[in-house]
Amino acid sequence: MFPNFESIPSPNKKFKTTPMDRSFDHLTEEIIFAILDHLHDDPFSRKSFSLVSKSFYAAESLHRKSLRPLHSDRIPTVSPRYPSISKLDLTLCPHVEDSFLISVSSAWKTTLRSIDLSRSRSFSNVGLSNLVTSCTGLVEINLSNGVALTDAVMKVLAEAKNLEKLWLSRCKSITDMGIGCVAVGCKKLKLLCLNWCLHITDLGVGLIATKCKELRSLDLSFLTITEKCLPPILQLQHLEELILEECHGIDDEGLEALKRNCKRNSLKLLNLSRCPSISHSGLSSLINGSEDLQKLNLSYGSSITTDMAKCLHSFSGLQSIKLDCCSLTTSGVKAIANWRASLKELSLSKCVGVTDECLSILVQKHKQLRKLDITCCRKITYGSINSITSSCSFLVSLKMESCTLVPREAYVLIGQRCPYLEELDLTDNEIDNEGLKSISKCSRLSVLKLGICLNINDDGLSHIASGCRKIKELDLYRSTGITDRGIAAIAGGCPALEMINIAYNDKITDSSLISLSKCLSLKALEIRGCCCISSVGLSAIAVGCKQLTVLDIKNCVNVNDDGMIPLAQFSHNLKQINLSYCSVTDVGLLSLASINCLRNMTILHLAGLTPDGLTAALLVGSGLRKVKLHLSFKSLLPPSFRKYMETRGCVLYWRDKAFQKKKKNPIS
Repeated sequence: MFPNFESIPSPNKKFKTTPMDRSFDHLTEEIIFAILDHLHDDPFSRKSFSLVSKSFYAAESLHRKSLRPLHSDRIPTVSPRYPSISKLDLTLCPHVEDSFLISVSSAWKTTLRSIDLSRSRSFSNVGLSNLVTSCTGLVEINLSNGVALTDAVMKVLAEAKNLEKLWLSRCKSITDMGIGCVAVGCKKLKLLCLNWCLHITDLGVGLIATKCKELRSLDLSFLTITEKCLPPILQLQHLEELILEECHGIDDEGLEALKRNCKRNSLKLLNLSRCPSISHSGLSSLINGSEDLQKLNLSYGSSITTDMAKCLHSFSGLQSIKLDCCSLTTSGVKAIANWRASLKELSLSKCVGVTDECLSILVQKHKQLRKLDITCCRKITYGSINSITSSCSFLVSLKMESCTLVPREAYVLIGQRCPYLEELDLTDNEIDNEGLKSISKCSRLSVLKLGICLNINDDGLSHIASGCRKIKELDLYRSTGITDRGIAAIAGGCPALEMINIAYNDKITDSSLISLSKCLSLKALEIRGCCCISSVGLSAIAVGCKQLTVLDIKNCVNVNDDGMIPLAQFSHNLKQINLSYCSVTDVGLLSLASINCLRNMTILHLAGLTPDGLTAALLVGSGLRKVKLHLSFKSLLPPSFRKYMETRGCVLYWRDKAFQKKKKNPIS
C-alpha cells in the first residue's frame, strides 16, 4: 500500500517546529530508517511519521524505495520528493502513455530496478525504448496481459541487457520472432513467464533455452509446444522451475526420445498439471536426471498407478506432490508408501479412489507431513482422521472440506493430537461444539473455515475465541446456528482478525457488526444475505475498521444511504464492494464512489439507482477499474460515455440476471 498523493504535502510546505520537533533532530539516520522499516506495511503510519518534523519528512522521502501510484499523471509532481525509487508498481494505472515512461526514465534513471506494467495500456515501443535504454539498472519488467504488444515491442525490450525477470503472460500477439529478439538481447534472464503466449512455438522456446543459460524459472503453460523444445531446456544447468501446465502437444511418445539424451539437471519444481497424455513412461523420461526434484504437480492428469508411483521411487528429496482430481489406485498408494522420500506436502483434493485404507498407508509412511489436502474425499470416515492425527502430529495445514462421512467424534482427535495446526478447513462437515472445544487447543490456528457446519453454535465459537487468539481468517458461511453472542465472543477473543464471512446467517444483527467494529485489523467482511443487518451496524464498521478493503453486503436489504456516507468518510482503504439488492440510491452510490482506493463495484438491482445517478457515480469514481451492472442500464448510457469509461481504464460488465425477490425483514 502507498499513500494517496493528493494528501502529501509539498516539499516547500512550511513546518511549525516546537522544542519536541527539534528533539527528533538528534536521532541518527540509521535509527530513523529502522523505524520506517517497521512501518513498511502501514501507509497511514508512514504518512503521519513524515509529518512529525522536517528531518522525518526528508528521511521518509529518502527511505522510500517503492511506489504504487493511483494515477500516472501524479508522477511528475511526486518524483522530486522520492529520489530513490527502485520499484514502481503501475497496476492501478490503466493508461500509461509514452510521455509518462519518458518522465519515469528521467526521474529514476539510476535507481529504477523493477517496473510492473501488467495492467497498463497506451504505451508503445517508443516509451518502452526510452525506459530500457535510460534505466540500465532494470532487472524486472512485468508486461503481462499486453494482448496488443507485438514483436516490435519485444525488439525494443531486447535492449534491456541486464534484465533478469520478465513476465509476458497473455501477450498473445508475440511470435517466435519477437521472443527470439529477447533471447538474443537478454542473456541474463533468470525468470521468464510465457503462459498463454499462443503464437510462440518450439522454435521460440528453443531459442530462449539456447541463448539464456542463466534461466532458473520457465513458465510455458498453455503453449502449443511439443517435446522438440525440451532437450535444450533440460540441459540448462541452473533451471529449477519448469511449468508445463496444459501443454497438450507433449505426450509419452515424444518424451521417450528424451531419456537417452537427458543429463543430470538442477530441476526442483515440475508442473505437469492438466497433461493427461503423459503417463508413467513419459514422466520417467522427463524427470530422468532430475535428482534434486522437490515439488511435483500431476493434478488433473493420468491415474496414479503402480508404474506411475514407481518412477518416483528413488527421488529422495521429493517434498511436495499434488495429485488433485487424479484417479488413485490402491497399488499406486502402496508404491507411494515405498518411496525413499518423506513428503512434507500432499494434496489429494477430489481424488477418486481415496479410502481409509489408502490414507492409513500413506500417513504411516509419510509421518513428517506438514500440509495435507483431502478436500471432497467423500469415502473417508473416522478411520482416516484417526490415522492422520496419530501419525502426522506436526501438521500445520489440514484441508478436508466436504468429507461428509467423517462423524462428529473424529474432530476431537484433531485438537488432541495436532497442536501445531495453523490452517484448518472443515467446510460442509459434521463437526459440533465438542469438536470445536477440542480444536480450541490449537493455539497457533490463524485460518479456520467452518462454512455450512450446521451442528455448531455460539458455545463452540466461544471455545475458539478463548483458545485461538491468533485467528486472522474465519469463515462461518451459512453456519446458521451462529448468533450475535458467538460473533461477540470472536470479536473479543481474536484481536488479530482480518477476514470474517458470516454470509446468509439470518440470526446475525447489527449487534454483531458493532462487536466486530472493535477488530481494528479487519480487512474483509462478507455479510451478504444477513437480512437483519442495517446501516446502523455498517456505520459502526466504517468508523472502527479503517483497514477495511473488501465488503460484500449483497442482499442486505435494510442497508441504505445512511450506511454509505460513513463508508465514504472513514473507509479510505475500501477497494471492493458488492451492493446488489441493497436499498442504496443515487446519493449513497455517489458518496461511495468518492473513495479514492475503490476499484471494483457490483451494483445489480439497486432499486433506487437511476441512469443519471449511475453516470455521476462513475464519473466521480476516478479509481474504478471494474463495475458489474445490470444489462438494462446499457441502453441508457450513451455509447460515447461507455467509450470514455473504457478509455479511463474502467471496464463495465453487463449481467442479464433476473431480479430475485427477497423478503425485507424488520429491524428489531
